[in-house]
Amino acid sequence: MNLAALIVTGDPVLADGLLRLAAAADAHAEVAHGPEEARPAWTWPALILVGADMAADVASAGLQRRPGVVLVTDSATSEAYRLAVEAGAQDVATLPDHEDWLVNAFAAACEPEGGWATTLCVVGARGGAGASVLAAALGLAAAGQGLRTLLVDADPFGGGIDLMLGLEEHEGVRWHDLAERRGRLNTAALHETLPRAGDLSVLSWRRGEPVPVSDEAVRALLDAAARGFDLVIADVPRYPGDVGRAALRAADVTFLLVPAEVRATVAADGLAAALRRDTADLRLVVQGPAPGGLTPDAVAHALDIPSAGAFERDRRLPAATDEGALERACRRGPLPDFCAKILADLALQPYAYREAA
Repeated sequence: MNLAALIVTGDPVLADGLLRLAAAADAHAEVAHGPEEARPAWTWPALILVGADMAADVASAGLQRRPGVVLVTDSATSEAYRLAVEAGAQDVATLPDHEDWLVNAFAAACEPEGGWATTLCVVGARGGAGASVLAAALGLAAAGQGLRTLLVDADPFGGGIDLMLGLEEHEGVRWHDLAERRGRLNTAALHETLPRAGDLSVLSWRRGEPVPVSDEAVRALLDAAARGFDLVIADVPRYPGDVGRAALRAADVTFLLVPAEVRATVAADGLAAALRRDTADLRLVVQGPAPGGLTPDAVAHALDIPSAGAFERDRRLPAATDEGALERACRRGPLPDFCAKILADLALQPYAYREAA
């Protein structure tokens, strides 16, 4: 495991307390009992925590100035800030007041540098439009291209998007486990604990009555997802609720799926007005066949929404979703071809890093 943080202190109580906070963040930290012991590893970890008892020694040891140094003390006095400046620290953390801040700092330190994920939302114009299938198919296509992808089920009453992928029996974290989460989520731990198939991870709901998810938990999840994945896809219901609305606000693009029907088009007109209040980039996807001959261009003209394209409904998909075999059904056909086009239009690229196998 890579060293995320180095703790420089001769105080065993402080060392134990900081190691406890590192463990809470799933971060690997080690203790150096003085500046000479710290010197060989001084430039490696992202975070250096210097106890107030060692600040003067660190200042006089001639260690290289570097970012990520924090002075840890029990009181934020003027003397503490003077010591911080002399030791080359950019921040001062007091205990126990700043424990949450330190946990977040440990979590950030053990994450690799990288860009931010692209976040997509998929919304259906009417019930049964196939938005969940489209969201899952996009996730499968992206994972098939080597993109580390997270599929987020934002519909607590949708029955569980993990079912159509055959992941309902897989152990792992669901929304219920994150409902009261506070503070920064470790992206590596999130990736390891979610149910997944290859590069596709899924966050869904447990069976039974959904639990309310706090706003802080939703923000922590979406932030961790953006830091730890290449692509985040949220399946958002027409009445989005708190989880869906947060996903819409985080989205780079939202796709509104409209069957090529007059009634669905009329429904989409009102829904689009509501979606525009929460999402910056709304694009239309039209699904055929059109029972009355309504064309994708006519739907786009009626709704005045930029078109992302159209595809024909695959009659194999309802049975495949019931059997949890969507992955097999999406190996060929109009839907996977359309998903490949969407991903090509977005020009997504995997992060430069990958965890060791």
